[in-house]
Amino acid sequence: MAWVALGGATGALAVMSNGDDDGPSATQPVTIIGIAVLSYLAASVVGRRRFGWVAAGIFAVLVVLADLADIPKTVVFLVAAVLLTVVGLVVRPRATVPQALALVGYLGAAAGALLLAPRIGLAIAGMALAVHVVWDVIHYRREAVVDRSLALWCIGLDLVVGGTCVIAAVAG
Repeated sequence: MAWVALGGATGALAVMSNGDDDGPSATQPVTIIGIAVLSYLAASVVGRRRFGWVAAGIFAVLVVLADLADIPKTVVFLVAAVLLTVVGLVVRPRATVPQALALVGYLGAAAGALLLAPRIGLAIAGMALAVHVVWDVIHYRREAVVDRSLALWCIGLDLVVGGTCVIAAVAG
């Protein structure tokens, strides 16, 4: 439970440090879900569960660098996803395919929300992130792809940020 609490605290910090007086925007859950699904994909490609933590750090740094270079995060996510998927299909196709499909589904739904009206987009991106908890729970229970600690941490993070985004969108 400590990992879930730590993930929740990380999510609360992320929401509070948004820097936007209007509250959270859809880019926040898109960024978190992008880092999460890419971390799962990277761990499946490498074949080491602990690499999920390393990948999360790498992708978090890439997001910051993209912001500094004024490059859309979605471009960074797309390039990383394509590169990882291509390598994964060569070295570990059975492990890569489910993660690549999950990436398309979760990140596709969240990123597509950026094209919608702000409140609707925030609600959809928040729901996509909150629903990602199912993916985390599956991997936690199966002890597969990523460390259980990362799956638990993601559960807390996804619930807090996703839930906050949905509530903020509904509250207007």
